[in-house]
Amino acid sequence: MKYPILTAIALAASISATASEWTLDSCITYAVDNNITVRSRAIDKMTGEYNVTEAKDGFLPQLAASASQSFNFGRGLTSQNTYANRNTSNFQWGAQLSLPIFQGLSAIRQTDYAKASLRAIVEEYEAAKENVTLNVIAQYLQVLYCRELHEVAINQAELSKTELERQQGLLEAGKIPEIDMLNAESQLAQDELSVVTTNNNYVMALVDLAQLLQLEDVEGFSVAPLADESGFLLSPDQVYANALAHNHGVIAQRERINAADKYISLARTGMIPRLSFNAGVGSSYYTVSGFDSQSFGGQMKDNFNTYLGLSLNIPIFDAFSTRNAVRKAKVQKLSAQLQYESTRTDLFKAIQQAYYEATGAQKRLETGIVAEHATEQTFLATKEKYNLGRATPTDYETAKTNHLRAVSERVQAKYEYMLRTRILDFYNRH
Repeated sequence: MKYPILTAIALAASISATASEWTLDSCITYAVDNNITVRSRAIDKMTGEYNVTEAKDGFLPQLAASASQSFNFGRGLTSQNTYANRNTSNFQWGAQLSLPIFQGLSAIRQTDYAKASLRAIVEEYEAAKENVTLNVIAQYLQVLYCRELHEVAINQAELSKTELERQQGLLEAGKIPEIDMLNAESQLAQDELSVVTTNNNYVMALVDLAQLLQLEDVEGFSVAPLADESGFLLSPDQVYANALAHNHGVIAQRERINAADKYISLARTGMIPRLSFNAGVGSSYYTVSGFDSQSFGGQMKDNFNTYLGLSLNIPIFDAFSTRNAVRKAKVQKLSAQLQYESTRTDLFKAIQQAYYEATGAQKRLETGIVAEHATEQTFLATKEKYNLGRATPTDYETAKTNHLRAVSERVQAKYEYMLRTRILDFYNRH
């Protein structure tokens, strides 16, 4: 085909026409529902809920039943303290009840620790969803940025194609040397290469977004444009203060510190006495070969027994296991405190960086709009002069290149500003 750019334009148009566009909200919702990390945190949440249930069950009594049957063959000790060859059998059954009366507060503190850990897990689950949301926002805007650059490249290639057709007509009329038409062909080839490059970048951005959404196939996948939002930029200190109150990552680390305190209290219960109530019932049936035995029912009735009792366990020396458990629990709290400080620091850095990048992008966008308008006017004036023969091809290409550079810089600043303002707004509200 004489102009390959036409094929690329037609292909891009057909893709846009057949693709079902995803909005930013639909991408976020789908990613949160299908992201593996979020689903893993959901499983952790289920485990934490089961841990709370298990801790509460520690207050319940334990009831067990048992039965045994044994056979003895050969010589054995008799009731007359002599040995004889006798075969015996013995059947026993029983039921035992153990009721904790005082467990050294371990059950209570185990429940408190499980609840505190669950609160931390829930916050970590929400924090995972927040991270996925931020990643989707960033990649979504990257797709829009690459798509707009691709559209700019297509427009530039169209201008070069039109110019080449004009140069061919002038060459056929004998008004220009052949070198001018060759330069126009070279420029069109460069612009077509830019179309291919920007299209590849756009496709890869779509692939990255689709993978982030856990989509198996990117065929027909496209995203809807976003409206430009130029809201008032809050100061990083104000955003940080709001984020500390409701950012799930920070809250999760605070809950980890609280859970560490509960774990220290739990470890100290090893020094507290424990009291439990025990009860049981049982009976047995015994036979000896060569002797008449009482009936099974009779022995069960005569050998039936019950028992009640209290069991007190007073720790005196446990080889320092309780002391070591308390020390390790305190170290765990120190680790949680450091992680909390690290999370707060990382949050402030992210907010501060987003703020200054947003202000920088805003200034670049303002100057980029002015530069784009100025270079556009220069390009139009140069094009008119070039059509009248009062400007050289070099002047024309230079003006076009300057305008393209201004448009690209304006587009880059635009999406940089959109991304950073959305990040700041996200931290301010989540």
